[in-house]
Amino acid sequence: MTWSRFQQLCQHYPSLGVSLDLSRMPFPDDYLPSLEPRFAEAFTAMAALEKGAIANPDENRMVGHYWLRAPQLAPTKEIADAITSTLTAIKYFAARVHKGEISSPDGRFRELLVIGIGGSALGPQLVSHALGRLKAGRDKMRVHFFDNTDPDGIDYVLKEIGSQLKRTLVLVISKSGGTVETRNGMLEAAAAFKAAGLDYPKHFVAVTGAGSKLEQIAQQEGWLAHFPMWDWVGGRTSELCAVGLLPAALQGIKIDQLLAGAAAMDKVTRKPVLTENPAALLAAMWYWATDGRGARDMVVLPYKDRLLLFSRYLQQLVMESLGKELDLQGRVVNQGIAVYGNKGSTDQHAYVQQLREGVNNFFVTFIEVLRDRQGESLEVEGGGLTSGDYLQGFLLGTRDALSEKNRPSITLTVPDVSPRTLGMLIALYERVVGLYASLIGINAYHQPGVEAGKKAAGGVIALKLKIVEALRAAPGTPFTAETLAARIGQPEKAEPVFQVLEHLAANPGAGVKKDAKTPWWESTYTFSG
Repeated sequence: MTWSRFQQLCQHYPSLGVSLDLSRMPFPDDYLPSLEPRFAEAFTAMAALEKGAIANPDENRMVGHYWLRAPQLAPTKEIADAITSTLTAIKYFAARVHKGEISSPDGRFRELLVIGIGGSALGPQLVSHALGRLKAGRDKMRVHFFDNTDPDGIDYVLKEIGSQLKRTLVLVISKSGGTVETRNGMLEAAAAFKAAGLDYPKHFVAVTGAGSKLEQIAQQEGWLAHFPMWDWVGGRTSELCAVGLLPAALQGIKIDQLLAGAAAMDKVTRKPVLTENPAALLAAMWYWATDGRGARDMVVLPYKDRLLLFSRYLQQLVMESLGKELDLQGRVVNQGIAVYGNKGSTDQHAYVQQLREGVNNFFVTFIEVLRDRQGESLEVEGGGLTSGDYLQGFLLGTRDALSEKNRPSITLTVPDVSPRTLGMLIALYERVVGLYASLIGINAYHQPGVEAGKKAAGGVIALKLKIVEALRAAPGTPFTAETLAARIGQPEKAEPVFQVLEHLAANPGAGVKKDAKTPWWESTYTFSG
């Protein structure tokens, strides 16, 4: 890497306070010019998307997350009005909660429990972790999450809330209202409130689609409020609608600044010139690094504790959007980019050893944050050296160590971790995903694999019900997995039957006892009630 290459390929965006250094991606000089015709098509497709073109033909839906921070660009007045009125409602509701005008029977709400999964949890978790306690003092509310259907995880969060359950506001987030993990979390939370002698509808709020099962429940039970989710906002791009803005506002985060940052990034990344558009340049780097077919993984290393969850957020945004079997012509392409990461400089004591000297199957995105902390830093060594100086040293040093071994990297530099900056990062990567999808000719806005997984899980639950029914019909009778599979008329299902029996036997409430045998597949399982 030379100074002249750095001068040529480190792009600065003064209106954003952001810079993007591509100098350590060893692409040839003619690479970017060769992509300009393809990006012209991608820019045209993106402009059509923002004007309301049907982007998800599977469900005949528009994709309009860009309108969330620029309602004036929405294709209809109805959509624009829905965005602005919902934002007003979010601010009004949060203000009333903070003032105690909306409160629990036991007093002002102090705790917030968010129940959701996937896009209904990852974005809110990122924002909460990144922007919580930015200034001295506490947040308006302390935030907790049920983001899985793990009973032990649920118990962990409930114990963390403890006696403050009576002061806890609960947000249940599900577009359809039928997402099993979220429904289970809702039922578990409701049971916890009942066990504590609390009237849970006086604590619950829904964020859901119009007419959904969840909205119906909220209305029937008299929940505190419900806020909309729209068909034209996908889960992985929903952080800047009620899904993410409501919990952020309740925590005390300045959501107008989140939206302003996203809008500012959108303005820059709408520019239909490859070399002047940071989202397009990132998409071009992804295309070069992965040969346009996911040949390398993307390692995301933010050198900031507050951005620890950014790689998890990007995992869904990138992998659910780009991980597709078919292209737009119906050809099998098996596209995608795997994403993983943690934070610097923690990773230097974890997997940077392999990144430098192991399998060369990745490219790195370093995220540098210029501001160390809100106030002045302690001098930890002579010459005015601070902890933040060492953090930058580890970033630059790790980058050099990778370059020495011809390992490619990108460096994205942002001014700070603030609502505006986080809004910019969210908008930047949303745009990169859309442009990259255009380059490789796939639909970034549907997720048939996720639906297949849900369907398969439903099949396992149906099988378990048959197993339990058969066991209870013959109490005291020992069955092996094989004999029980035959008993329910599905001998080909012996393996999943065994897995379900093992789970039943491990949980006392199921009433199933295991008699371990050798070989293990001869073990028997008996229902004893």
